[in-house]
Amino acid sequence: MIRVNDNYLKLPGSYLFATIAAKAKAFRQTLAVDDVISLGIGDVTQPLCNASISAMHDAVDELSRAGSFRGYGPEQGYEFLRRAIAEGDYASRGVKVSPDEIFISDGAKSDTGNIVDILGSGRVAVTDPVYPVYVDSNAMAGRAGDYTGTKWSGITYLPCLEENGFVPQLPSEKVDVVYLCFPNNPMGTVLTKDELAKWVEYALRNDVLILYDAAYEAFITNPAVPHSIYEIDGAKKVAIEFRSYSKTAGFTGVRCGYAVLPDELCAEEGGRRVKLNELWKRRQCTKFNGASYISQRGAAAIYSEEGRRQTAQTIGYYMENAAYLKRVLEDMGIKAFGGTDAPYLWVKTPDGITSWDFFDILLTQAHLICTPGAGFGPSGEGFVRFTAFGHRESYHEAADRLGKLII
Repeated sequence: MIRVNDNYLKLPGSYLFATIAAKAKAFRQTLAVDDVISLGIGDVTQPLCNASISAMHDAVDELSRAGSFRGYGPEQGYEFLRRAIAEGDYASRGVKVSPDEIFISDGAKSDTGNIVDILGSGRVAVTDPVYPVYVDSNAMAGRAGDYTGTKWSGITYLPCLEENGFVPQLPSEKVDVVYLCFPNNPMGTVLTKDELAKWVEYALRNDVLILYDAAYEAFITNPAVPHSIYEIDGAKKVAIEFRSYSKTAGFTGVRCGYAVLPDELCAEEGGRRVKLNELWKRRQCTKFNGASYISQRGAAAIYSEEGRRQTAQTIGYYMENAAYLKRVLEDMGIKAFGGTDAPYLWVKTPDGITSWDFFDILLTQAHLICTPGAGFGPSGEGFVRFTAFGHRESYHEAADRLGKLII
């Protein structure tokens, strides 16, 4: 008889956002007119910038001609994009990253989930609340222990609470891998350079690998907040960085992102130091055929002067949404965090209502969708997440509905 990976049987019934979608679908079916507004899922609504559209059209034209047709591309990604990244995302900020340290993918979600393929056994630590993919991918690989109903026994949770400013504290027990996401999803909070430096120093002292998700770095406006962990001295010895064009440039449907594995980043195995760059390259060559040529041409166009200007305008649009919604909530006497250097608001539920109960209130009374904080981990209880990725008129309508809530 065929056997299954029984680690999957330990997972909660469904992925958080699938559960939300199912609840929303069931509610919509009760309505005469579907007027539900989603402020919960982090999917973009603004179109791709013209620079990327033009580049992708040109790429399609190339593929239509025998002389310029391209088939399988390099698994690590085309050099034109890797060089654009090295210069545009790193050298421009005084950080040296070689194109050979950059691996193009179909997005940060895939990379943060797949990176566990090259890691052995060891204790994993995550901030709490946490993006579910970090935890679920380790559970699927058998590294998470047992699910207790709120968390996994084999994972160290680092609570990010209102009383500690949502800044995770260094682990008090021995861990081998730490996931950090800043600007944070779901909380919309950030770490300053000094705060992030403490993590790099800790990792260097304790031989810990940091998996650093910087998918939202383009939303940073505070000069005290680093855009890359490699702005911290020594970080290239202990950190892998993940980035995405999904929210930066509206590539949620196009799919393109990348991971940086520095050449000097090594792990211990059998008494010898092994380069993670080489292991990841081997993994990608075996299991991944590369992001499409079309999407990579579109991503490269983001680094043009026109592309930077256009994507900055779109990011500004979303951040205006966040600022507007935050003012509305605060005027109602509801605490809202984040939304300054990130496109997410971390909203405290009123009167101690549970996050799923508040989700139900917003859905049934105001026809609004949020994301319950409990779905992001134990410390997420008592909060919900709102995103800024919507149409402006939706936020004006949502504000009117929020003002009529009966709580």
